[in-house]
Amino acid sequence: MKLINIGFGNMVSANRLIAIVSPESAPIKRIITEARERGDLIDATYGRRTRAVIIMDSDHVILSAVQPETVANRVDDEDDAAEEMEDDE
Repeated sequence: MKLINIGFGNMVSANRLIAIVSPESAPIKRIITEARERGDLIDATYGRRTRAVIIMDSDHVILSAVQPETVANRVDDEDDAAEEMEDDE
């Protein structure tokens, strides 16, 4: 299982990740509101401004204070590291 750092030492499973999006658009704000009402919202911002919204395959929505590009780069870095380990075997 690959874990991705989403800021402040918080990790999510890369295998369960569906999308990493910016929180500015109205549809994403609606997704956040609906997840909060369902009890499926996880706020990992530690009181800081939300910069990325991470949507998981379990319908959980995670708020992160890290830029979406940064989270995406961390996913790519994990994929590259996994490929290198497979090549070494």
